[in-house]
Amino acid sequence: MLECLRKMNLPEYVRDILDHAKGVIVPKTREELLLLAMGNDPENMEFRIEYEVEGKGNVLEAIATKCKNGVVVNYMEDYMRRRDPDSLLISDHKPTDKPRYQDVYGADFETLRGETFEWLKEQELIFFPFKSGGLEYGYDSILLAPANAGFFAAGLGDLQGFLNIDEICSDFTPRAIVFLAPPFRHTHFDGKQIVIHNRLEGVHEFYAYNLYPGPSAKKGIYGVLLNIGEEEGWVTAHAATVKVITPYDNEIVIMHEGASGGGKSEMLEDIHKEMDGRSLIGKNTVTGEKNYLVLHETCDLIPVTDDMALCHPKMQNDSNKLVVKDAESAWFLRVDNMKIYGSSPQYEKLMIHPKEPLVFLNLQAMPGATCLPWEHTLDSNGKRCPNPRAILPRRLIEKAIDEPVEVDVRSFGVRTPSCTKENPSYGIMGILHILPPALAWLWRLVAPRGFNNPSIIDSLEMTSEGVGSYWPFATGKMVTQANLLLDQIVKSTSTRYVLIPNQHIGAYYVSFMPQWIAREYIARRGSAKFKPEHLVEARCPLLGFGLDSLKIDGQYIGRIFLRPETQQEVGKEGYDAGAKILTDFFRQELMKYNTEELDPMGRKIIQMFLDGASVQDYLEIIPMRY
Repeated sequence: MLECLRKMNLPEYVRDILDHAKGVIVPKTREELLLLAMGNDPENMEFRIEYEVEGKGNVLEAIATKCKNGVVVNYMEDYMRRRDPDSLLISDHKPTDKPRYQDVYGADFETLRGETFEWLKEQELIFFPFKSGGLEYGYDSILLAPANAGFFAAGLGDLQGFLNIDEICSDFTPRAIVFLAPPFRHTHFDGKQIVIHNRLEGVHEFYAYNLYPGPSAKKGIYGVLLNIGEEEGWVTAHAATVKVITPYDNEIVIMHEGASGGGKSEMLEDIHKEMDGRSLIGKNTVTGEKNYLVLHETCDLIPVTDDMALCHPKMQNDSNKLVVKDAESAWFLRVDNMKIYGSSPQYEKLMIHPKEPLVFLNLQAMPGATCLPWEHTLDSNGKRCPNPRAILPRRLIEKAIDEPVEVDVRSFGVRTPSCTKENPSYGIMGILHILPPALAWLWRLVAPRGFNNPSIIDSLEMTSEGVGSYWPFATGKMVTQANLLLDQIVKSTSTRYVLIPNQHIGAYYVSFMPQWIAREYIARRGSAKFKPEHLVEARCPLLGFGLDSLKIDGQYIGRIFLRPETQQEVGKEGYDAGAKILTDFFRQELMKYNTEELDPMGRKIIQMFLDGASVQDYLEIIPMRY
């Protein structure tokens, strides 16, 4: 074994793999990782990532292309260009609500585990230490991957806290181990993006049997953090967090949660504008009518987290607000909304002229040229891949806050379809709803994964992402996470809760304008209370309070965007039909949690919902900060 590895407290079976591998590369810099992404040859402008697969010969998984601004990776299969939400399996015997490997495949995982180790011994390997959850509060972790998967290693090194092995202490003891074995996707899993968690005592093994970083380098480590949090009594929230500074220097911190496609990354974006400076609030999908807003001065946005917000107990204080910090060292940015130059100037500049080369996925690439974030790879159907990505290290993002912050407002985003009388749907939410804490908890249990999701393989129908909206990545029990979230909400008495849709409000297509307008409005209000006379109980109690009026920068937002039932195309008839769809869906999903294991207060809140509770009823069980 390499001398530099001997000071680490590695399990014997890991030492055995390293001792018998064809070779072990231990990169000590990011530059070395990017070189490995191109086959460890500085002359390579393209590099084919392929594996010998029994019965199939040489299988080409992806091609890496060296561009001026980084390494661009394109997968051969459309399926590998987005995350499969059903990829996670559990192989241990600890409590879980997730499918177990043994039950799905009818075999003992120890056999596959041994085969994985033997395959790794036949490879030249990349090995390096990193921190799951960030450098300050994170947990010791290591990666073992085949050497030709350098782009995967580089992506993981960016997303997590990559460490130079020469700088670690002798007490480095891995709490998590990532094993990458891509060809097993074909030999054992019929081409699927399977990832397997093996929660042993003291160490969390994670097996990535595919090359897409989404379910592994990104969400796999998220699962590790959720498991550790479950053991220690805390949560890593699925959220983007931003400090918003108004033109008058008021500051407020908003944490935006939600299922995939719920607008987390967009919460960190400036409000989108037309060429003439106006912002399109919405376009009526029936009549074509457009409504605009003109904001002469918008708020400054100081990013805190993009997708994973660490809520570690060591960070909490006596403010009665939730305190969070980024759990990642880089952001896995989806750039599908960049379709032409100027769509997102602040990110375009960072990606086209980065201070360091970046790793891109699912974008068109010519060797030696500049990869442009609006030139998305085309799927086999000739349409743009809906999930182009850029891995953007936090250190390249100007003004990003690295310290823990107190959250003033927790918003929850929902991707909604259009709703009309003729075609009712759950797209009945106004531009902004204020939620009692008990209702905010229910939304986090159900976490609707809504209309036309670009990030994952899914139907157009509403499904549940599951508790906290991070359930697809979690390994334990849903009810345990529900209890942790309820405890978090009960303790954060000074944090307020809102609900924000995106894509549609009634018959209007609105993109992410609701959360951009809501963000500007909430920030301008600062700590000012919502006066009860300005709040209107929504016709659907699940939506808490709507606003009777919303004035921003001297302009009123039309009631059609605040109360969709006032839209001629929707009316009370379409709204109530949509409310029934939403309520029935909540009833179906909440029954999963209504067990003896749930906190008594949680059982009471769910029973209230089942009994047809009003908004006022929810206020009585956990008071709301107006």
